[in-house]
Amino acid sequence: MTMDYPPDPKQVAELCVSDYPMNERTRLLIEIAENGLSNPVCVPVVVARGKVDGPTFGITAALHGNELNGIPLLHELLRKVNLNRLRGTIVAVLVANIPGLLAEQREFTDGKDLNHIMPGKRGGNASQAYAYGLMSNIIDRFDFLVDLHTASFGRVNSLYVRADMSNQTTARMARLLRPQIILHDPPSDYTMRGAVAEQGVPAVTVEIRDPHRFQPESIRRSLTGVMRILSELQMLPPRKPADAPAPIVCDTSYWIYTDCGGFLNVLPDVTDKVEKGDVIARQYNAFGDLVREYLAPEAGVVIGRSTNPISQTGARILHLGRLDTDGYFDPNA
Repeated sequence: MTMDYPPDPKQVAELCVSDYPMNERTRLLIEIAENGLSNPVCVPVVVARGKVDGPTFGITAALHGNELNGIPLLHELLRKVNLNRLRGTIVAVLVANIPGLLAEQREFTDGKDLNHIMPGKRGGNASQAYAYGLMSNIIDRFDFLVDLHTASFGRVNSLYVRADMSNQTTARMARLLRPQIILHDPPSDYTMRGAVAEQGVPAVTVEIRDPHRFQPESIRRSLTGVMRILSELQMLPPRKPADAPAPIVCDTSYWIYTDCGGFLNVLPDVTDKVEKGDVIARQYNAFGDLVREYLAPEAGVVIGRSTNPISQTGARILHLGRLDTDGYFDPNA
């Protein structure tokens, strides 16, 4: 069977939303940097403009090359949105870290984490220059940002959102996504979300479960949340209220690490609540002898956990969220 494909994407040096026709989807390859053969490294982007002007809503996937759940979410979002009913523009960055994705690795080609060096540096090293090109050629045009991530190799995540819950707009975006967990996380950390927020742009990070795979249920749930945000911004018609359970809200979080080596068995699963003193992991030596039990230092909820049994000293055990027991960040506000 012969397939009819849309025209080839246009290759451009930077994003300029007003260059593209309203009430159409335009496929672009936007130049970010050059490779060792002087050829441009281009990021695939779709600009979906509505029938009337409005905000530019940016949504990005695969800033880490092994974090894939965001890609089919964007494909489905672009299929579902009716441009006749869209006010403003959706800019979908389908794969932010092209070299990392092609190498099937989290980091950039020089081993650096792009989400720890934002907004990059003009004239910097390879990863800094790429981050700078991504920000200056694309991301800086957004009025809102949803940045889609997952856990990395050897770990799994709950479906959770990082957001500054003291900011009314980002807190509302987080609640509309209706994840399993919301983590209050002021963005001052050299992430893409942090770099965008420093420019006054509301931004949240969505962690859609596990690395290097497609997980349809979590993708569907996250897509529904993104559509609710677009409705709240009056970019799409109103939607019915969320029917998902209210998320657990954490006011802070941290990773717990091993203090010796061995084979690690982490006991609780993601979203499980633990009490202070609960056994959260056991570690064994090569002969199968129990060498260490790890206890929860305080009550909390498991946001993410290690799945890698081979653990040297300093390996991750689990990501513990401290519950917002004072109710400062109401999940239903």
